[in-house]
Order: sequence, then structure tokens, then C-alpha cells
Amino acid sequence: MTKAIVAGGGIAGTATALALHRIGWDVSLFEARGEDADERGAFLTVAVNGIAALRTLGINPDVALAGGYPTPTCVLRNGAGRELARAPLGGPTDDGLVTTTIRRADLYLALRTAVRDAGIPIHYGRRVTGVTHDADLLVGADGINSQVRRELDDARPRYLGLLNAGGFTSEPVAADVDPTPGLMHMTFGRRCFFGWSVAPDGSVWWFANPPSRTPHHGSSDGWREHLIDLLSVDEGPAAAIVRATPDALGPWNTYDLPRVRTWRSDNVVLVGDAAHAASPSSGQGASMAFEDAVVLGEALASSASVPAGLAAYEEIRRPRVQKVVQAGRRNGSGKAAGPVGAAVRDFMMPPMMRLLYRNGHPQAWILDHRV
Repeated sequence: MTKAIVAGGGIAGTATALALHRIGWDVSLFEARGEDADERGAFLTVAVNGIAALRTLGINPDVALAGGYPTPTCVLRNGAGRELARAPLGGPTDDGLVTTTIRRADLYLALRTAVRDAGIPIHYGRRVTGVTHDADLLVGADGINSQVRRELDDARPRYLGLLNAGGFTSEPVAADVDPTPGLMHMTFGRRCFFGWSVAPDGSVWWFANPPSRTPHHGSSDGWREHLIDLLSVDEGPAAAIVRATPDALGPWNTYDLPRVRTWRSDNVVLVGDAAHAASPSSGQGASMAFEDAVVLGEALASSASVPAGLAAYEEIRRPRVQKVVQAGRRNGSGKAAGPVGAAVRDFMMPPMMRLLYRNGHPQAWILDHRV
């Protein structure tokens, strides 16, 4: 039986392990952290193209995403509270898919449960130190700072000039909060970009992207108060939402990978963020990982050899993911516009969005894609 080692037990690693298991491979999954380690990050969005890929992997989205809630629509405002645009985020589609927001920890738990149910062993506390192995394939699914990638390519993550934070309210918000289900609110604040939505239990899930010229490497002490100060100059409930959150998560630095020249050797391949990390502003990190897993499994199943399968996987995936990385960087750059840039954005966005959507969904190439 063909054997594979998957390095990394996150979203890309678990999805890839399931994809290889489905084509009859003997798969082992290795994760650097312990089984009970806390998952970094607050929540993420799985878009309809990613949910479709989950289905292809044999995972029931109703089960895997049960801890989340649909967020098919986004409203964009400026710091003065003026609505600039409304945009669909995906679904409901004809086959019942809808873009869903879910806690990162809940998604990880669902995916690792699916791995265990499939009989795939997970080895915790096992970190990559090199690429020497006795399997037919080593899959580097070990994230944006991938050790496996370092053995193949010298690409390094690119800092995007934004920090990332998030949280969940546990107290009443002392401001008016739109309770509309499924609506993701995003504000181009004067000093900080802010996004939020109301979960079914009434809590508010939020994220913030304050600009920073340099990456943050210090203590998180005072971080919540700093965010409240940044957000207090804007209209809307942002500052009050953070005040209602005793424990603000973060900050994390945001990065992408502009281009990784080498994705593979004859028996090593990169997937997910190890190969093509996009800015969080793309909203496609998890979805791209799910698509990778499907394409890799099908390419290996239909090829005469492992090297041929890896070549087919790269040929299919590289053009799409590089385009997504570029789109994510463009989206992120608008979050840190200066006063002049913000004025131009506020003036141009409403008519530009109306024009774009008049000719169809400008993100259809992302959301309508099926692997």
C-alpha cells in the first residue's frame, strides 16, 4: 500500500490526510503541538467553494460546520457610519451551500474527529526537523512558516502592515448592534479596520486590523485598551463591542507568501499555507486548503506515479491560488488607507460596486469554482 506522511495537523493537514485515505493510501498525520494545545486565532470563514470541496472529501458540512453560522452578506461602512456597499459573500447556492463563519477551534475539532473516525493515526508533539523519510510521499502542511518548505524553497512570508485581533463578547454591548442574522459588518475605521457579526446565541464575534509599520513582537498587555482607543473615534458599536469582550485575542501579525517557486520534489509536496498563504483579507485560507486536498488526492489517484501526480496537482492549483493571493493583498491594502486614500475610497466605492455587480458577481471566479 502507498504510504504518506502528512506534517501538520491543522486545516490543510487534516483535509489532505482524508483525501489520501479516500484514494486508498496508508496515511499518518504528525502535529507539532500537543493534543490539548489551544488553537490560535478566533474564528474564520469557510466560503461556498471550500464547503463544496469538503463535500467532495466525504465530510458532511452540516456536521463539520455545526458550530458556526451562515454569513452570506457583508455591509461595508466608513468610520462616519456611512454605508458604502453591500456585497454577497456566497450562497445560498442551488445545492444548499452558504458561506459560514466558525470558531477555528471548532473546525479543527471537527476535522480531527473525521480523521480519527477514518482510522488515520495522529501523532502529537512531533515536529518537522528535515525531509528524510521512508514513505512514498511527505506532505508539508505545516503552515506559513513551514519547515518542509525551507527544504525545497527559500521563500519567506511577507508582512502586510496589519495586525489582527479578535474575540467574542460575553457581556451586553452598550451600543446599538444590528441583530440581522447572517450579516457581516465591516468598517473602514479612521484608525482601525473592524468587522463583526451576531452569532445565533446573541454574542458578537469580531475582528480588528489596526495598521502597524512593523510586526508586533512584544507583550499583549494593554492590547484590549489600545483597540478601544483606536476604535473610539468611529461611529458605530465597535469600541463598545471590544469593551464587552473581557479577553481580546491577539495581536497576530498578518503575512502572505507572494510566490513559492518550488512546491514539490519527487516525493515531497506543499499544501495550504505552506505553499500559498493568502492574506486573511481574502477570506479563502481554509477554502484553498480544502481545494488543495481534493486536487492532490485526485491527481495522485489518476497518475501513473507519485511524481506525475504531484506535477499535475501543481499545474492545476498554482494559477488559481496565486490569483487568490494577489486578490487578498489588494483587499488588505484598502484597510490601511491614509486620509486622502480614504476620501477617494469613500467617493469611488459606491458607484464602482454598483457597476461591478451590474455585470455579475466580481468574486464569482472564486466562489463558483468547484474542484
